[in-house]
Amino acid sequence: MSEVRRPVVSGQFYSSNTLQLKKEISAFVDEKVEKEEIVACLLPHAGYMYSGPVAGATVSRFIIKDTIIILGPNHTGYGENFSIMTDGVWQTPLGEVTIDSELAQMILKNNNYLKKDTMAHRYEHSIEVELPFLQYFKSDFKIVPIAISFGELETYKKIGKDIALQIKEQKRQKDIVIIASSDMTHYESQRIAKDKDHKAIQAILELDEDKLWDTVRRFDISMCGVYPTICMLSASKELGARKAELVKYQTSGDIIGDFSSVVGYAGIIIS
Repeated sequence: MSEVRRPVVSGQFYSSNTLQLKKEISAFVDEKVEKEEIVACLLPHAGYMYSGPVAGATVSRFIIKDTIIILGPNHTGYGENFSIMTDGVWQTPLGEVTIDSELAQMILKNNNYLKKDTMAHRYEHSIEVELPFLQYFKSDFKIVPIAISFGELETYKKIGKDIALQIKEQKRQKDIVIIASSDMTHYESQRIAKDKDHKAIQAILELDEDKLWDTVRRFDISMCGVYPTICMLSASKELGARKAELVKYQTSGDIIGDFSSVVGYAGIIIS
């Protein structure tokens, strides 16, 4: 029987009511902005009240392709370190999203680190919260969900390159977008968070995963999705990406007015 991944933060991070959720998302997106063809992007994954403005502005900017590969961090510690789901559906209040089994199985078969696993995804929110934003604009895309945990820099780069090689092997560059799901600095003052985050953002804008790895370690930046972001950058360059643009950056402090302890959110498109 096909795996059904039910939402775990519906009603907490975003509304569990279909109409209310659409209304919630509509407040964050720009229906009129011109959409671009992109290779990949970085999206935040907090409660919509906090990261919705950044996620909405960023998703508004690109054409949602037939398949979205979503790389998220594993906050829960469950399951495999490098976990890919290869079949089943993910449910949200806006409907079901099917896994692109053919692509997922090819990626799994051709990478030595990824393992077929559902436990890493069962209670993890970092991929789930991206789906309603994508569904708002397009109802019939597929996904490849990949949860990335602790490892070595070269492991992340190899995962990224192997993903890109499978996309090229199947000649699917035109119908796939890769998303890295990550928030930025956690629970530091607004001043410190912005300073740290813009160092990490600069490395991403330079498409330099080595610099991102070094910057996060050197400045002790609590960017929870740095590992999936490195995978995404590695894949993007293998697929010919040449430039990146920061669409929007803000912090939880900008939303609620408490600047003493904030979380940073960045939206970046790569083409």
